[in-house]
Amino acid sequence: MLFRDLFENYSNALRPVEDTDKALNVTLQITLSQIKDIDERNQILTAYLWIRQSWYDAYLIWDRDEYDGLDSIRIPSNMVWRPDIVLYNKADDEFSEPVNTNVVLRYDGRITWDSPAITKSSCVVDVSYFPFDNQECNLTFGSWTYNGNQVDIINTMDTGDLSDFVENVEWEMQGMPAVKNVITYGCCSEPYPDVTFTLILKRRSSFYIFNLLIPCVMISFLAPLGFYLPADSGEKVSLGVTVLLALTVFQLMVAESMPPSESVPLIGKYYIATMTMITASTALTIIIMNIHLCGPEAKPIPRWARIVILDYMSKIFFVYDVGENCTSPQSDSDTRSNGSDHSYDDYEKECEPYGHLNCPLSGSGTISCDIDISKLSGHCSPQKEIVESHCCTHCNRYKIIANNIEYITNWYKEQKAISAKGIEWKKVAKVMDRFFMWVFFTMVFFMSILIIAKAV
Repeated sequence: MLFRDLFENYSNALRPVEDTDKALNVTLQITLSQIKDIDERNQILTAYLWIRQSWYDAYLIWDRDEYDGLDSIRIPSNMVWRPDIVLYNKADDEFSEPVNTNVVLRYDGRITWDSPAITKSSCVVDVSYFPFDNQECNLTFGSWTYNGNQVDIINTMDTGDLSDFVENVEWEMQGMPAVKNVITYGCCSEPYPDVTFTLILKRRSSFYIFNLLIPCVMISFLAPLGFYLPADSGEKVSLGVTVLLALTVFQLMVAESMPPSESVPLIGKYYIATMTMITASTALTIIIMNIHLCGPEAKPIPRWARIVILDYMSKIFFVYDVGENCTSPQSDSDTRSNGSDHSYDDYEKECEPYGHLNCPLSGSGTISCDIDISKLSGHCSPQKEIVESHCCTHCNRYKIIANNIEYITNWYKEQKAISAKGIEWKKVAKVMDRFFMWVFFTMVFFMSILIIAKAV
């Protein structure tokens, strides 16, 4: 009977006010249940909302005593007048109608309409500090056809309701303030009120730190080690190119999820800086390898390079000459013999008493020695024939050995003088390798500290 009496002459097409010159107040409250997705590339926020609207209908009032104390009823929402409040910044392809849920109608004419909605709204995403960024996405609700003189929107609370919010794995909710705006558009002179809810979100960066940032830092520290590789290994350039390709893969992964805008994300800047550094290190490696392969025909090392690189920088970076130990130069005792072999001076001293014998240098022919036995004291036997034969043969052997040693020594000195230039250029290349290795290690360290400081 109540339902029949209320809707006998009721029309849901007319604004339910007794005085058409007065505005109908509609209170709006938004409860955010879940953030389903934020598409950074397309800049779309998908959220699950509960929308509560409340207003007074002047034509749906009854006396509770006349209807057995009945103070409220629930009826389909399409049977009563509803405000055409829509999401202004909607980005959904389908313009669907509101969910036709029931409304609660009270005896004093107050209507409360709760409807769930999955909304897709446009959201300007700024990825300049990705993955340590904060985003602000707006949800603007307002009447589509009624102006402020007909329907006035009032926000129930200064913030959205987050009591039933389900935490998102990627985004942390910082707040949801609500602000009422009254805008006058260029087409019309009447004011149009709206309520804007701002979702303040902070990205949870742990996933990106462990999957994008830390691997990049580890790969970046491999690049300077290319300078530590020996030049003869043939792997210096290959290491730089491999590291560059690995970073390119990570850069493409970041670029696929970011919007194609002019703002480059922070991690993208780090990748570009690291790739530039690796490219420079590979180019320097090629130049240093050319210096290392300078042969005996190369020009002498300039005086300034000899003083700065060979005299000072080699000591600073602990670079030793070819053949020296990695930690300290070889001691003189290491190059000496154990005393079992005689030196050339020993041979000369031993043969000195026989120098006046005028022995021939070959064993053929007759041996004639003019010897004074008194001067040989203990070196030869008293018999003159035995002394002449034994001593001259002994001196002859020593002189032949001495000539051979002198020839080998002169040849070795000539070869050492020829290869001295190449050895010096190799040492210059090794010092430059050590210098650039520490320079690039320092650059990688400071770049890593800068990007980690953004996270803190």
